[in-house]
Amino acid sequence: MKDHRFPRIPPGLPLAQILGPLSHALELTEGQPVGHCLRCCYIGTRIGDALNLPEAEMDDLFYTLLLKDLGCSSNASQVSQTYLADDIAFKNTFKTLPDSPVAALRFVLSGTGPKADLPRRIRALANVLRNGGQIVNDIIETRCQRGAAIAKRLHFSPSVQDGISNLDEHWNGKGWPNGLSGEAIPLASRIALLSQLVDVIHHARGRKAAMDEVAGRSGGRFDPELVEIFKRLAKDPDFWADLEDPDIEFLVLSRGAALHQRPVNADFLDEVAAAFANVVDAKSRFTADHSDRVTLYTDMIATQLGHSAQHRRWLRRAALLHDLGKLGVSNQILDKPGALDAAEWQAIRAHPAAGSEILKRITAFADMAPIARSHHERLDGGGYPDGLTAEALPLDVRIVTVADVFDALSAHRPYRDALPMDEVFDILDRETGTAFDADCVAALKSGLGRLQSVRGARNA
Repeated sequence: MKDHRFPRIPPGLPLAQILGPLSHALELTEGQPVGHCLRCCYIGTRIGDALNLPEAEMDDLFYTLLLKDLGCSSNASQVSQTYLADDIAFKNTFKTLPDSPVAALRFVLSGTGPKADLPRRIRALANVLRNGGQIVNDIIETRCQRGAAIAKRLHFSPSVQDGISNLDEHWNGKGWPNGLSGEAIPLASRIALLSQLVDVIHHARGRKAAMDEVAGRSGGRFDPELVEIFKRLAKDPDFWADLEDPDIEFLVLSRGAALHQRPVNADFLDEVAAAFANVVDAKSRFTADHSDRVTLYTDMIATQLGHSAQHRRWLRRAALLHDLGKLGVSNQILDKPGALDAAEWQAIRAHPAAGSEILKRITAFADMAPIARSHHERLDGGGYPDGLTAEALPLDVRIVTVADVFDALSAHRPYRDALPMDEVFDILDRETGTAFDADCVAALKSGLGRLQSVRGARNA
């Protein structure tokens, strides 16, 4: 089979053209509608413009806003396990709560363990009511620290890292995780927190509700100066028209900081793919490092099949991003120890298409979308989401499929322990030709054998 024909990276491609569409993956795990992060960018940069921030600060503000939720997947298991709830729905509802202890208490009482049996629900509620403050602090701290660490991995400035890590601090000092107050909170964090609430409330309850919520939290959650700026912006009908424009992505990515060029080369694309694979794998302890291992096995198979170095590099990125759509699957499903019901299976079966749709929007990753969409297909047509058969499944898809299944079988899962290696190969052999490509399975075995030989020689 011929090598993949790779698109060239457009010279001077703005970084925002890659990270803007990728921000939709972050929205999945927060339960926010498509475009949330971009709308936050619009709101926040309009505030930054009103403050006459210098260009460098505007650039940092833009990426703080766009990537504010980089760490959001890392606390999904904590939320699901602590509150016995769908983490995505729980987070989404939590963001819309009125700023009052009574509202928070009511939400906790109704939202904890809604489908759990009574004894489990009582234990969970007792834990939340007894340790609520520390629980919230730990959940937010996990997200803040992970988000800042990923921003650092992507070589963003300390200002962007600090902006993300302090997103949930409140002007009055009653936020998380460090209880910072006033101007001790980075300006980008203050703007991002306000912008986030505006978009969430506006989408849920409309313009007036967003304006009222912001005004009511002035001096509490929000910096009073920023509230006044927002009030002025909110008087302009064009502000709301832009915010409600279906082409908000084009609007945001065609102005200001989004147009400032930053070198985007092959090395940086590798970093972006690896960073977002880390976001995906952080969602569940059962998938920790899954994407990295699938990438290792993918490269092993591709090497044995004689693919070029360029092809293998492209395929490694595709393997890193193959499960991007899993960010939209609740941890109540991903971490469930028992069999999935029909609705839960439907959610699982939707993740390949969700990841594919995001990748399609990114110039540098669009040609990887078919791998994300088809990595759960089978040669005999019994896979999902499209029931494709062998003729419609290119070799690249078949490689990632074998790598993905091998890791799933050989790793611990919530419903079973890791299978012994001989049992893993028995399953692969039994399904070769019906589900899996024979050449890919043989290449995997050969690559693993070579790896074992090298390890044996080193230990001799």
